[in-house]
Amino acid sequence: MHLTQGQFSFLPPLTDEQIVAQIRWALAHDWAIGVEFTDDPHPRNTYWDMWGLPMFDLHDHAAILYEINECRRAYPKRYIRVTAFDSTRGWEAPRMSFLVNRPDDEPGFATERQELEGRHIVYSTSSYAATQPPGERY
Repeated sequence: MHLTQGQFSFLPPLTDEQIVAQIRWALAHDWAIGVEFTDDPHPRNTYWDMWGLPMFDLHDHAAILYEINECRRAYPKRYIRVTAFDSTRGWEAPRMSFLVNRPDDEPGFATERQELEGRHIVYSTSSYAATQPPGERY
């Protein structure tokens, strides 16, 4: 399975040059860059672990790529994403997010169907990776 989250997720993995191009574009709009990682890629898991603090004052794309590569070295078998945060009054939200690393083997998700009273049917999704303890999922 190929996890699709954020921008460019239906494309082949971005090269470092393509990642730098996106970072330059975000920095040109004065957006702060953050690097996050997780081993539980459930679509509703929005709270990924932060790789350091968001880089509000860093405007050097090479330094940001360095941080991404350090995160890749520390967590080679986890999902790593880059988020560009717009702190402009009125926006104050992520404006861009894309994956820059993924594990070699992505087990995917299970969908469970439950039939409840009154002919209600409820579906839930869980990650196969989350059946293992944190740190042993990939």
